[in-house]
Amino acid sequence: MQSTVEDKVFHALADPSRRAIFESLTHGEAAVKDLTARFDISQPAVSQHLATLKHAGLVESRRAGRCVYYRVEPDGIKPLIDWITHYRVFWAERVERLEQLLEKLDE
Repeated sequence: MQSTVEDKVFHALADPSRRAIFESLTHGEAAVKDLTARFDISQPAVSQHLATLKHAGLVESRRAGRCVYYRVEPDGIKPLIDWITHYRVFWAERVERLEQLLEKLDE
């Protein structure tokens, strides 16, 4: 089975540590060493989490000398928003039809 963009985003955000790192990056760019200091996670683990977030298109990186800096990719969560919007509309329509059916049954 082929992995979709949505699958990658959901997988990346399924882990609480990755969500915390992503949330931290919403406040601005940070180096791997800064993220390691903020969280009780080893540097290799932080780098692995960042690689997963990057693979999902949620963050981007830039190298400056020996440091690698990460920042949020603004369009990265668009697949998630699109997926949620689709199902929000889907369920709103279903609930509305159920309400109409229940009203008919009450008559």
